[in-house]
Amino acid sequence: MDEAQTLVTDAATRIFRDLGDPQTINAAGDDSWREPLWTALEEAGLTSAWVNDELGGAGAGIGSGFAVLRVAGEFAAALPLAETLLAGWLLEMGDIMLPGGAMSVAPMQRGDSITLASDGTLSGTARAVTFAAEVEHLAVLADGPDGPMVALVNAADCNCSAGRNMAGESQNNVDFSGVTPLQSAPARAGIDAQALKLMGAATRSMQMAGALQTILEIAVQYAEERVAFGRPIGKFQAVQHNLARLGEEAAAAIAIASSTAYTIETLEDWTNGGVFLEIASAKIRVGEAAGEGAAIGHQAFGAIGFTKEHILHRFVQRLWSWRDDFDNEAVWAVELGRRVAAKGGEGLWHSLTAA
Repeated sequence: MDEAQTLVTDAATRIFRDLGDPQTINAAGDDSWREPLWTALEEAGLTSAWVNDELGGAGAGIGSGFAVLRVAGEFAAALPLAETLLAGWLLEMGDIMLPGGAMSVAPMQRGDSITLASDGTLSGTARAVTFAAEVEHLAVLADGPDGPMVALVNAADCNCSAGRNMAGESQNNVDFSGVTPLQSAPARAGIDAQALKLMGAATRSMQMAGALQTILEIAVQYAEERVAFGRPIGKFQAVQHNLARLGEEAAAAIAIASSTAYTIETLEDWTNGGVFLEIASAKIRVGEAAGEGAAIGHQAFGAIGFTKEHILHRFVQRLWSWRDDFDNEAVWAVELGRRVAAKGGEGLWHSLTAA
């Protein structure tokens, strides 16, 4: 991590500690905490880290944006921060000026297709778009007459169905029929549905890695404090073994998510086979770690971890939600296996060395 990323990480951590503490939010009776936290993040330029200053962003760079995502995961942030970063990245891929405010991106699910007709109107439906009903704008990747198009859409112009993910966050089906974008432009070379899916998968991988790190920290702290049979439960070999496994899963998730972030930061061509291998592997490995880590976390805390009053559920439920966004590890594993099998040994070696 370079100096700029360290500064961004420190700034994000301070903001979340002051305004986004999971225990404080968990005990809050309403959502009044959201506006001050979002305002602080936006004023610090953390919501627009992936957009250059010429298009209205902070211009912090890909690496800094992923650093923000890891911190957001560490605090189980129930805000459209990742979605806004991803939407900003997509708008930059169409050289569209950042509108400001919270955003989300579409499509997020495999098989969904949005079309931009020659008359300038959109058609199609995007399923399970997180925070779609709560944000001001949507960044949309659409199929245009001459290729992929990036469109900026007023969310209020779309028909959004009610829905929630496993973390209780807004997740909506969005009908774009007849909607005219505020602005649209051809996507840069190499930016298509596959590139958006890959960037989204990398985004969720980093968030999950951050959440696993916090689950590890609070589980270790609890094991040191909780006394049973006259000694802290962390002194029992079975508990130590589970915590060691949790540490392994968190470390593996952070390592591969960080490696993927670096690959994207230095990427010159989204059609590079190596970037698919890297991101697919990250989504698979971090998704597996999310399932294993959530289970071990609940084993460490016992019944108390299932209660609404305890913060563990804030992290676990988001892990469950994030691992399904932009395809879960099973879907990525099948696609990765097919690609490897189709290219053979020489093709696999080229992919491993191409990134």
